[in-house]
Amino acid sequence: MTRAAVPPTGGPPPGPDRPASVATLPTFHSDDPDPVRRGRTLGRTHGHRIRAAATAYRELFTAVQVAPHDLRPHGEQASEEIARWAPELHAELAATAAGAELPLWELAMLNARTEILATVGATAEGECSTAVHTGGPGAPHTIQTWDWHDELAFARTLTRHRPGEPGPTVRTFTEAGALAKIGVNDAGLGVHFNILSHREDGDGIGVPVHVIARRILERATTVAEAVDIARSARVTASTVLTVVTYDGRHADAASIEVCPAGVAVVRPDADGYLLHTNHFLDPALALGENTPPGASTHARYAHLHAHRTLLADPDPQRWVDLLRAHDSDGAPVCCHPQDGLPFQLQWRTLLTVSIDVASARLRLHPGGPCTATPDTWIHL
Repeated sequence: MTRAAVPPTGGPPPGPDRPASVATLPTFHSDDPDPVRRGRTLGRTHGHRIRAAATAYRELFTAVQVAPHDLRPHGEQASEEIARWAPELHAELAATAAGAELPLWELAMLNARTEILATVGATAEGECSTAVHTGGPGAPHTIQTWDWHDELAFARTLTRHRPGEPGPTVRTFTEAGALAKIGVNDAGLGVHFNILSHREDGDGIGVPVHVIARRILERATTVAEAVDIARSARVTASTVLTVVTYDGRHADAASIEVCPAGVAVVRPDADGYLLHTNHFLDPALALGENTPPGASTHARYAHLHAHRTLLADPDPQRWVDLLRAHDSDGAPVCCHPQDGLPFQLQWRTLLTVSIDVASARLRLHPGGPCTATPDTWIHL
């Protein structure tokens, strides 16, 4: 999987939180509440990156044995599901596709990448690890790694938009052309994102989990509202959305395990810790677990649990220390590609991210925790 380098577009200017020497990520900001105008502008501004991401995903799907002739029907089905469940997001997606000079089905395909991978049982290894602490004073402490295919690092994108009055401003980390992934809104709600795998996954294309994350960020202010939104969608792929909130006095959190077999809510333990990797924690859903043999998810979870008290420290750099574990330590929380493997098996921690729900900001390091230092963080 090779392509010409895709140059970054835009990016926040250097400021007091981020020295000019720190690498930026491509960024899109919009204050336009109209989804069609916003989508068209996004497509025109980032069209070359969106087209490159669609090409990269077509290559990935082919490598994991998704038949090329199935991609258009999958994309069209995803588009129909989005239009039925979230028409305003479908309108934005259609406008983005037009602005990027890309067929709508192809952009819908990109947004449904988790669902398409599930149709062939392409279960993930080297995926994400999330840790939350709500047991101290003030806002929750949160951090996660985002692990994905090394060749898709170019697609990393930051967005900030306001969906309309009286909707909150939403800040997200996502991939070029995808509606959302990890994010926060200024109502004090944030979303972390980890993939899961269940035996009932892959029966067609339902509402993409990335679209569910976007709707939660635009419409929810509480964990309960986020759960209701997740339950309202027909899904065909499993994911856990760890939702954290802070209203200025009280912190709350839950991992919402979304699956074709049902939706489960996992709460923090008695000390306020909520940890998640890539296996189900709900006992009923865990009966249908479909993680590959030898997957690292349980080892990573055990590492987070053993070192969880680092997350209670008031210094965010200590939270990063929680994630500084590699395969040689027995838990590849910080993931690096292995020589000799084909690209679809090459995983890297492409982002380390913390959500500050008190100030409605994301704090992001464009790489794994082992390379993070106090001056390598971007604040969105």
